[in-house]
Amino acid sequence: MADIKVLSTHAVEEVLRALAPSFERENGARLVIDYDPANALKRRIEEGAVFDVAIVTRPVIDALAGQGKVIRESCVDIGRSGLGIAVRQGAARPDISSIDAFMRALLAARSVVRSREGTSGVYFESLLARLGIADAMRGKIVLGGSGRIAELVARGEADLAVQQIPELLPVKGVDFAGPLPDELQLYTVFCAGVGVDCKVEAAAKAFVHSLASPASSALFQAKGLEPVPR
Repeated sequence: MADIKVLSTHAVEEVLRALAPSFERENGARLVIDYDPANALKRRIEEGAVFDVAIVTRPVIDALAGQGKVIRESCVDIGRSGLGIAVRQGAARPDISSIDAFMRALLAARSVVRSREGTSGVYFESLLARLGIADAMRGKIVLGGSGRIAELVARGEADLAVQQIPELLPVKGVDFAGPLPDELQLYTVFCAGVGVDCKVEAAAKAFVHSLASPASSALFQAKGLEPVPR
Protein backbone atom coordinates (compact mmCIF):
# COMPACT_ATOMS: atom_id res chain seq x y z
CA MET A 1 0.00 0.00 0.00
CA ALA A 2 1.42 3.36 -1.06
CA ASP A 3 1.62 6.19 1.47
CA ILE A 4 0.57 9.63 0.24
CA LYS A 5 2.13 12.30 2.45
CA VAL A 6 -0.22 15.27 2.60
CA LEU A 7 0.61 18.68 4.03
CA SER A 8 -2.70 20.41 4.60
CA THR A 9 -4.23 23.53 6.05
CA HIS A 10 -6.58 22.94 8.99
CA ALA A 11 -9.53 24.36 7.04
CA VAL A 12 -10.12 21.05 5.23
CA GLU A 13 -9.35 18.76 8.18
CA GLU A 14 -12.94 17.64 8.66
CA VAL A 15 -13.33 17.01 4.92
CA LEU A 16 -10.22 14.84 4.83
CA ARG A 17 -11.28 12.91 7.91
CA ALA A 18 -14.56 12.03 6.22
CA LEU A 19 -13.08 11.40 2.78
CA ALA A 20 -9.99 9.38 3.73
CA PRO A 21 -11.54 5.95 4.50
CA SER A 22 -13.33 5.59 1.15
CA PHE A 23 -10.38 6.96 -0.84
CA GLU A 24 -7.93 4.62 0.86
CA ARG A 25 -10.22 1.62 0.37
CA GLU A 26 -10.87 2.35 -3.31
CA ASN A 27 -7.28 3.27 -4.24
CA GLY A 28 -5.19 0.96 -2.08
CA ALA A 29 -3.29 3.92 -0.67
CA ARG A 30 -2.86 5.41 2.78
CA LEU A 31 -3.12 9.14 3.49
CA VAL A 32 -0.54 10.40 5.98
CA ILE A 33 -1.69 13.94 6.80
CA ASP A 34 0.14 16.69 8.64
CA TYR A 35 -1.76 19.92 9.41
CA ASP A 36 -0.45 23.46 9.77
CA PRO A 37 -1.49 26.96 8.64
CA ALA A 38 -0.86 27.59 4.94
CA ASN A 39 1.92 30.09 5.58
CA ALA A 40 3.66 27.66 7.92
CA LEU A 41 3.39 24.90 5.31
CA LYS A 42 4.87 27.20 2.69
CA ARG A 43 7.85 27.85 4.93
CA ARG A 44 8.30 24.15 5.68
CA ILE A 45 8.18 23.20 2.00
CA GLU A 46 10.65 25.94 1.12
CA GLU A 47 12.94 24.52 3.82
CA GLY A 48 12.82 21.06 2.26
CA ALA A 49 9.85 19.25 3.84
CA VAL A 50 9.02 16.01 2.01
CA PHE A 51 5.44 15.78 0.72
CA ASP A 52 3.33 14.34 -2.08
CA VAL A 53 0.29 16.65 -1.98
CA ALA A 54 -0.06 20.16 -0.59
CA ILE A 55 -3.46 21.60 0.31
CA VAL A 56 -3.01 25.31 0.94
CA THR A 57 -4.37 28.67 -0.09
CA ARG A 58 -4.31 29.70 -3.75
CA PRO A 59 -1.56 32.36 -3.25
CA VAL A 60 0.63 29.82 -1.47
CA ILE A 61 0.18 27.10 -4.11
CA ASP A 62 0.95 29.65 -6.84
CA ALA A 63 4.12 30.67 -5.01
CA LEU A 64 5.21 27.05 -4.57
CA ALA A 65 4.51 26.28 -8.21
CA GLY A 66 6.57 29.32 -9.19
CA GLN A 67 9.44 27.99 -7.10
CA GLY A 68 9.26 24.58 -8.77
CA LYS A 69 8.02 22.84 -5.62
CA VAL A 70 4.58 21.88 -6.97
CA ILE A 71 3.52 20.67 -10.41
CA ARG A 72 1.53 23.65 -11.67
CA GLU A 73 -0.65 21.56 -14.02
CA SER A 74 -1.77 19.42 -11.08
CA CYS A 75 -3.15 22.34 -9.02
CA VAL A 76 -6.92 22.56 -8.66
CA ASP A 77 -9.20 24.76 -6.54
CA ILE A 78 -11.22 22.57 -4.17
CA GLY A 79 -13.27 25.03 -2.11
CA ARG A 80 -13.37 28.41 -0.47
CA SER A 81 -14.19 29.69 2.98
CA GLY A 82 -15.13 32.94 4.65
CA LEU A 83 -14.31 34.05 8.18
CA GLY A 84 -16.65 33.81 11.12
CA ILE A 85 -17.01 34.37 14.84
CA ALA A 86 -17.53 31.81 17.60
CA VAL A 87 -18.56 32.31 21.24
CA ARG A 88 -18.56 29.97 24.22
CA GLN A 89 -21.45 27.52 24.13
CA GLY A 90 -24.53 29.05 25.74
CA ALA A 91 -23.18 32.61 25.70
CA ALA A 92 -25.15 35.37 24.02
CA ARG A 93 -24.34 35.53 20.33
CA PRO A 94 -23.37 39.08 19.37
CA ASP A 95 -24.97 40.91 16.49
CA ILE A 96 -22.31 40.99 13.74
CA SER A 97 -24.68 41.55 10.82
CA SER A 98 -23.31 44.98 9.89
CA ILE A 99 -19.98 46.78 10.09
CA ASP A 100 -21.12 48.93 13.02
CA ALA A 101 -22.56 45.94 14.87
CA PHE A 102 -19.40 43.94 14.26
CA MET A 103 -17.25 46.76 15.65
CA ARG A 104 -19.47 47.09 18.71
CA ALA A 105 -19.21 43.34 19.34
CA LEU A 106 -15.42 43.45 19.19
CA LEU A 107 -15.16 46.50 21.44
CA ALA A 108 -17.56 44.96 23.97
CA ALA A 109 -15.61 41.72 24.21
CA ARG A 110 -13.06 41.31 26.98
CA SER A 111 -10.79 39.29 24.69
CA VAL A 112 -10.66 38.05 21.10
CA VAL A 113 -8.46 35.19 19.92
CA ARG A 114 -7.00 35.06 16.41
CA SER A 115 -4.48 32.73 14.82
CA ARG A 116 -0.86 33.82 15.07
CA GLU A 117 0.12 33.27 11.42
CA GLY A 118 -2.89 31.77 9.67
CA THR A 119 -4.59 33.63 6.83
CA SER A 120 -7.51 34.57 9.10
CA GLY A 121 -5.28 36.00 11.83
CA VAL A 122 -3.14 38.07 9.50
CA TYR A 123 -6.23 39.48 7.81
CA PHE A 124 -8.00 40.21 11.11
CA GLU A 125 -5.04 42.23 12.33
CA SER A 126 -5.18 44.37 9.19
CA LEU A 127 -8.97 44.63 9.49
CA LEU A 128 -8.74 46.19 12.95
CA ALA A 129 -6.48 48.89 11.52
CA ARG A 130 -8.83 49.40 8.59
CA LEU A 131 -11.76 49.87 10.98
CA GLY A 132 -9.76 52.30 13.10
CA ILE A 133 -10.01 50.25 16.30
CA ALA A 134 -6.56 48.65 16.42
CA ASP A 135 -5.47 50.74 19.41
CA ALA A 136 -8.68 50.06 21.31
CA MET A 137 -8.34 46.30 20.69
CA ARG A 138 -4.63 45.97 21.37
CA GLY A 139 -4.95 44.76 24.94
CA LYS A 140 -7.78 42.40 24.07
CA ILE A 141 -6.13 40.30 21.36
CA VAL A 142 -5.04 36.76 22.24
CA LEU A 143 -2.76 34.97 19.78
CA GLY A 144 -3.69 31.35 19.23
CA GLY A 145 -1.33 28.68 17.99
CA SER A 146 -1.70 26.30 15.08
CA GLY A 147 -5.10 24.65 14.80
CA ARG A 148 -8.55 25.42 16.12
CA ILE A 149 -8.21 28.55 18.16
CA ALA A 150 -11.88 28.46 19.23
CA GLU A 151 -10.78 25.83 21.75
CA LEU A 152 -9.50 28.77 23.83
CA VAL A 153 -13.04 30.18 23.85
CA ALA A 154 -14.42 26.79 24.89
CA ARG A 155 -11.98 26.82 27.83
CA GLY A 156 -13.01 30.36 28.82
CA GLU A 157 -9.67 31.91 27.85
CA ALA A 158 -11.27 34.33 25.35
CA ASP A 159 -14.75 35.68 24.61
CA LEU A 160 -14.65 35.52 20.81
CA ALA A 161 -12.71 33.56 18.21
CA VAL A 162 -12.15 34.78 14.65
CA GLN A 163 -11.15 32.14 12.12
CA GLN A 164 -12.10 30.28 8.95
CA ILE A 165 -15.65 28.98 9.34
CA PRO A 166 -14.69 25.29 8.79
CA GLU A 167 -12.23 25.58 11.67
CA LEU A 168 -14.87 26.99 14.04
CA LEU A 169 -17.77 24.62 13.34
CA PRO A 170 -16.21 21.36 14.68
CA VAL A 171 -15.05 22.78 18.01
CA LYS A 172 -16.97 21.38 20.97
CA GLY A 173 -17.96 23.87 23.61
CA VAL A 174 -18.54 26.84 21.29
CA ASP A 175 -21.42 28.21 19.24
CA PHE A 176 -21.00 29.67 15.78
CA ALA A 177 -22.17 33.30 15.90
CA GLY A 178 -22.10 33.86 12.14
CA PRO A 179 -19.92 35.07 9.30
CA LEU A 180 -18.28 38.48 9.07
CA PRO A 181 -20.38 41.15 7.34
CA ASP A 182 -20.17 40.94 3.54
CA GLU A 183 -18.30 44.23 3.30
CA LEU A 184 -15.55 42.91 5.59
CA GLN A 185 -15.50 39.30 4.48
CA LEU A 186 -12.37 37.60 3.21
CA TYR A 187 -12.89 34.52 1.07
CA THR A 188 -9.92 32.20 0.96
CA VAL A 189 -9.64 29.72 -1.90
CA PHE A 190 -8.02 26.40 -1.04
CA CYS A 191 -6.10 24.49 -3.64
CA ALA A 192 -4.47 21.05 -3.88
CA GLY A 193 -1.36 20.25 -5.89
CA VAL A 194 1.15 17.44 -6.33
CA GLY A 195 4.78 17.93 -5.31
CA VAL A 196 7.43 17.80 -8.04
CA ASP A 197 9.39 15.16 -6.10
CA CYS A 198 6.37 12.94 -5.48
CA LYS A 199 7.23 9.24 -5.88
CA VAL A 200 3.58 8.09 -5.97
CA GLU A 201 2.36 10.54 -8.59
CA ALA A 202 -0.53 8.44 -9.93
CA ALA A 203 -1.98 7.91 -6.45
CA ALA A 204 -1.37 11.56 -5.50
CA LYS A 205 -3.13 12.81 -8.63
CA ALA A 206 -6.05 10.46 -7.94
CA PHE A 207 -6.35 11.97 -4.47
CA VAL A 208 -6.33 15.53 -5.83
CA HIS A 209 -8.93 14.51 -8.42
CA SER A 210 -11.14 13.07 -5.68
CA LEU A 211 -11.02 16.37 -3.79
CA ALA A 212 -12.11 18.29 -6.87
CA SER A 213 -14.83 15.82 -7.93
CA PRO A 214 -18.52 16.76 -7.92
CA ALA A 215 -19.10 13.89 -5.48
CA SER A 216 -17.01 15.71 -2.86
CA SER A 217 -18.81 19.03 -3.29
CA ALA A 218 -21.64 18.21 -0.86
CA LEU A 219 -19.10 17.08 1.73
CA PHE A 220 -17.18 20.33 1.46
CA GLN A 221 -20.37 22.34 1.93
CA ALA A 222 -21.43 20.25 4.92
CA LYS A 223 -18.10 21.08 6.57
CA GLY A 224 -18.47 24.86 6.08
CA LEU A 225 -16.74 25.41 2.73
CA GLU A 226 -18.28 26.71 -0.48
CA PRO A 227 -17.74 25.83 -4.14
CA VAL A 228 -15.25 28.08 -5.88
CA PRO A 229 -16.99 30.34 -8.42
CA ARG A 230 -15.90 29.40 -11.93
